[in-house]
Amino acid sequence: MQLRPIILAIGIMTILLGAAMIPCALMDLADGRPEAHVFAVSAFGSIFIGTCLWVLARGGDQRTGQREAFLLTVLVWVFLPAVAAIPFIASGMSLTDAFFECISGLTTTGATVLTGLDDMPRGLLLWRAILQWFGGIGIIVTAIAILPQLRVGGMQLFELESSDISGKFLPRITDIAAYLGFTYLLISMLCALCYSLAGMNWFDAIAHSMTTMSAGGYSTHDLSFGYFNDTNAPYVATGFMFIAGLPQSLLAMMLLQGRIMPMIKDPQPRVYLLIALVLSLVIVAYHEIVVDPRIFETAAHAFKDALFNIISIMTGTGYASAPYDTWGEPVMAIFLVATFVGGCAGSAACGLKMFRLEISAKAIVAYSHRMTMPHRRTPIRYGGKVVDEETLQSVMVFVFLYLTTFLVAAALLSLCGLDAITAISGSATSVSNVGPGLGPIIGPSGTFQTLPDAAKWICAIAMLLGRLEFIAVFVVLTRRFWQG
Repeated sequence: MQLRPIILAIGIMTILLGAAMIPCALMDLADGRPEAHVFAVSAFGSIFIGTCLWVLARGGDQRTGQREAFLLTVLVWVFLPAVAAIPFIASGMSLTDAFFECISGLTTTGATVLTGLDDMPRGLLLWRAILQWFGGIGIIVTAIAILPQLRVGGMQLFELESSDISGKFLPRITDIAAYLGFTYLLISMLCALCYSLAGMNWFDAIAHSMTTMSAGGYSTHDLSFGYFNDTNAPYVATGFMFIAGLPQSLLAMMLLQGRIMPMIKDPQPRVYLLIALVLSLVIVAYHEIVVDPRIFETAAHAFKDALFNIISIMTGTGYASAPYDTWGEPVMAIFLVATFVGGCAGSAACGLKMFRLEISAKAIVAYSHRMTMPHRRTPIRYGGKVVDEETLQSVMVFVFLYLTTFLVAAALLSLCGLDAITAISGSATSVSNVGPGLGPIIGPSGTFQTLPDAAKWICAIAMLLGRLEFIAVFVVLTRRFWQG
């Protein structure tokens, strides 16, 4: 196995991560905060570490293959959170809390151990937003742009991390990286502008645009989007969270090439929108018909809050505009289901993803037909094409690993002394990279701060597995992988 190109790629990404700390230092310096030196020293240290790795790995044979791509995928998501944690540790956080916050940020989970966000230095709040924006698609785009030069196979990394099924829409990998990166940046800037027009100040607008388009969910306020309920910002967030859950490659084709038909023909956006609307309407109907006295002022108010929070949970963004865990146990069950659903393949969202849900549902129907009519073959079709056995097998393996990881993590969290709702929702939100769980401890009004350190590490590992969609990590852990 060739380790030199892997170290080289990690070194370059570490340098970029260190450079991203500089704006945070400048922000604290402009505010006259004494914490400015924290980011200045952290930036220097990160760039120094990255440079050392780059110098160490230069030269030699850079030819690599599939095994190196798998190993690089895993190591990037372990090493970069450790580097990103330096400012938090320097600010006085424990190693566990700092690593948890950073892996939650880079995996765009959005679970936090921090409180008192309204009084925190803006540099630290900006760093949290940068981590999520970088983790949303920035790492993937960077890898696609860098790795072809190292002969590591950038497209392989993109597929391993994003589950993109749309294929290559441009012949060259570097062009794909440029298109995806420019689309991501363009929509993020548009989101920031809309937030500003909706009533946010410029800092909140920029920070929330980063965490919206990355489907991350870090906010600059303890109340999350409840802080902006008197503005039109929740409407803006609902729209851009939905966009964040769409396939990035199809967005790039639509915005930069004017090709709208691929987005229209893809079944994922339709199913994605349908599920969000149905779940929101069920919540509204339940409260309008069953709950007395009614929580919401009007049905329109109920639908606005329900749609916002459902899309937030489905995409894994994790914003909360209201304490939805107080809306009743049936509603909590709906939100728990939404935690697993996810967005579209090739988006910043995590979870099971739309195409896996549709293929799994069609596979169940086809299997039931075979049970009643054994001699009749019922092909499974997706997007007008017959799903081959390899694709079907990969979907089934993913669903199995997903559910197994969720159950194991929930069991381990319960062994840490957590109650059932906290353990189950904590496992679900970590594996699905959502952020807030359910209940009074880690619900939309709580944080992960009070959890034992062991529980935080379990959640952090579950976040990593969910972000990398399990298979890459489990492949690296097999004996055959290391035997070659």
